[in-house]
Amino acid sequence: MKNLLLLSSAVLLLLTACGDNAAEQAEQQRREQQIADSMALKVAVTPTLDCLPLFVAVEEGLFEREGVSVLLRPFTAQMDEDTALLRGRVEGMTTDRERIAWIREQGMEVREVAQTSLKWQLLTNKMARIKMLNQLDDKMLAMTRRSATDMLARKIVDSAGLQPERVFRIQVNDVQVRLSMLENGIMDAMLLPEPQATQARLGGHPVLLDTDSMGLHLGVIVFSKEAMADTMRQRQVEQFLKVYRAVSDTIAHRGIGTYRDVIASYCHVKPEIVDSMMNER
Repeated sequence: MKNLLLLSSAVLLLLTACGDNAAEQAEQQRREQQIADSMALKVAVTPTLDCLPLFVAVEEGLFEREGVSVLLRPFTAQMDEDTALLRGRVEGMTTDRERIAWIREQGMEVREVAQTSLKWQLLTNKMARIKMLNQLDDKMLAMTRRSATDMLARKIVDSAGLQPERVFRIQVNDVQVRLSMLENGIMDAMLLPEPQATQARLGGHPVLLDTDSMGLHLGVIVFSKEAMADTMRQRQVEQFLKVYRAVSDTIAHRGIGTYRDVIASYCHVKPEIVDSMMNER
């Protein structure tokens, strides 16, 4: 019995030691991951088609191949991207030129490093039967203040000869929530990027205009001036841009259909939405 007790005690001590070692190893791995994340170039993105080159680069390990660690931080609202940049949680983000002006008003200087394919379409609720811009009178139009959608909404109101106070511009920052409000008949009209615009069109919601026809190219990638002043970050941004441009060229050559599953996964749409986009091109 005495030997059995001694053996049990020894086993218990061994298990405790093993447990302590496992906990220490887990904590060490966590600390190492934190260090690796802090060293990586962090970029805020939204679930929109203009971010496709970044999604593809991550999926195919192209950043690592060029020797740069890049972490994409996903957000569904541009305002949340802004917050992440202003608080130093990311070094860069995909955005539009109207939001850059707002960021600078908050005291942060940013540098535009690339133009993206971001575009918007004005869609109306199929139940509202709006066929012309002047029929937006006394209607609700979803957008995000201090963004390209805000600027576009003003242009739309002006071009239709409507009184600004007669078109109720409703702030809906989350692009997925905005789309849902159209699909559920809550909103009369809204500005949507791709692929959300395609999903809305497939649901029977008509398009009144798009930024391509207006000759507007407002999508950009920016990095904070503070990040660009750091030698290490400068090198990372250079490698980041090298990959971004190469992938953008590849997508233009192969077509977005090659990346059907990537778009569906990162943009949270069904693959059939991507198929429809391909057929329209």
